[in-house]
Order: sequence, then C-alpha cells, then structure tokens
Amino acid sequence: MTKGDAAAKPLWLSIEEQIHQLEPQALSSANQEASVQQIAGELDAAGYNVSRHGGNLIQLRFALDRAIEVGQPLMKEFNAAISALTLEDAADAYGATNNILEKLSATWPEIKRAERRPDVIAIVEQTKLDLLIAKAKGLDGDAGIRLLIEEAVEFGVITEALGITDEKLNEVHELIKKERAERARVAGLLEKVADKSADEKIRHLFDNDVAEALIIEMAGVDQAAIDGVKKAMEEELKEKQRLAEEEAARKKKEAEGPSLEDMSAEDMAYYIEQIRDIQEFSEEEKEIRVMCEQSSIPKALVDIAVSDPAKLDELEKQAQG
Repeated sequence: MTKGDAAAKPLWLSIEEQIHQLEPQALSSANQEASVQQIAGELDAAGYNVSRHGGNLIQLRFALDRAIEVGQPLMKEFNAAISALTLEDAADAYGATNNILEKLSATWPEIKRAERRPDVIAIVEQTKLDLLIAKAKGLDGDAGIRLLIEEAVEFGVITEALGITDEKLNEVHELIKKERAERARVAGLLEKVADKSADEKIRHLFDNDVAEALIIEMAGVDQAAIDGVKKAMEEELKEKQRLAEEEAARKKKEAEGPSLEDMSAEDMAYYIEQIRDIQEFSEEEKEIRVMCEQSSIPKALVDIAVSDPAKLDELEKQAQG
C-alpha cells in the first residue's frame, strides 16, 4: 500500500471539487454561466484544458447542470460517504467502492461510469491508509509499526507517518520475520501430531521449546490445559530425578565397595595387604586414593588408611586372627 501520488486528479473529480467550492448562490440557473467560466478558468490554471476543449467544457456544463438540478454538489455526498468509512469498511476497498457507488448512483447516476470506478477505489484505498496510520499512532510501543508492516504499507510511508528511523523499522521487521518463521516451525510440529490428543500436542510442543502463548494460540488450547500438562510433566520429571538419584547412589555405593561390616576377614586382609603395597609406592594421600580406586579397594578401608593408620593396623590384626 502506498500513499497517494502527486499525479494530477482525473478531470471529472477536479470538476466536482470546484463545484463543491462554489458559494451556495452560484448553484443556480441565473449564475450558471458565470460559474462555468469561473471553474473553467480555475481548471485551466491547474493544467487542465477546459475552456478551449469542447468535450471537457461539455463535461463541466453537464456536471454543473446536475448539481443545480439536485440542489447540492456531488462532492458533499461523496465526501460524507468517504468520511463515514471505518477501517473495517475500507478493508475491502472494492466492496466499499461498490457500496458507495450504489448509494450515490440513485441521485448521481454518472458516478457509476466505468472510467470513474478506479478513481473511487483509489480514494477508498487512501482513506484506508489514513485510517491505518491514525490507528497505528494510537497504539503503544511497537504495535503501530507492526500494524502497518502487517498491512503491507510501504516502508517509506511508515517512517514518515510515524516519525521513526529506518533502523527502528528494520528492527521491528526482522523481529516479525523471526516470529513468522517460528509460527511456520510450530505449524510443522503440529502437523506431525495432528491425530494426537490435545495433551499430547501440548507435550510435543513443550518438548520442542515452544512458548506457552504460541501453544495456546496455534494448538487451540486454554491455559488450564497448559497447566495440567505442565503439572504432569513436572511430576514425571521429579520421578525421573528420584530414580536417577537412586541409581547414582547405587553406583556410588558399588564403586566405594562394601562397608567394614560387610567384609569378610579374608577379604579385609587381602585389601589391607594391597593398601600396604600401594603405600610403599607413595605417601601422598591423593595418589594413594587414586591407586586404591584403580585396584577396587573399598573406600571404607582407604579412608582409614590415609586418616588413621593405627586403626588400619588394628583391623589387620583382627583380620589375620
């Protein structure tokens, strides 16, 4: 959508606008010729050839005849019809044009001439743009910029109308592009679970890092459904965490080996003998622990060996009987 070009208006529209500018008393048979000459002069000055062009002059006379007959200018009703348009009305420029032409043609049948229709459509489209800009200016944050981008308003028109920089416009535009890409991604995800239940769809989207707001919008679910699935997933996560912790504890216990109480005297004597051999290689606690772990010596004995050598001697005597 572009803002109106500075091209010359069609002659019929310029004629009607000039008639609209006449004083009320000029719209009378007594003043008709003077009005014709006045308007013709104005149009000549604006670049239209009316005074010396028979067809154009006839068009002017006919339009003035009709205004005098009706008792008011065409543009009075036309402008009123345009001013009454809402953004919703103007959204369909062709439909709005049809309605305006149909309404006015009862009094002004010439408005329905084929060559005039494109001009009316252009006016309706410009009105739509003006309404969009007015709405955009009343929105908070970047919502106005978004509105005009979504409505395919030319970037130059947006920056001028909203008084923003090209950089700001491009920033919002890039964000919209990313949002559109995300919507396309979510649409693809939903397509894969089209035959699944609502809860399964929500779970699938959560698993693929889709934001809640987009899930609600594109999956057609409500917040209660979202909360229900989140609660179920949280419970499942807690159970997985519990099982993982149990497994980690089991592996740790397994890696640490049996406790002192669970060791037979024979095994204890064997492990202590291994510790003695390791201690001959190093007196550093860290190195002793590493070598003991590599030899699968129970941690309970290793802890005693590096912290309480006297107790290790005592355990050795007990194990040897």
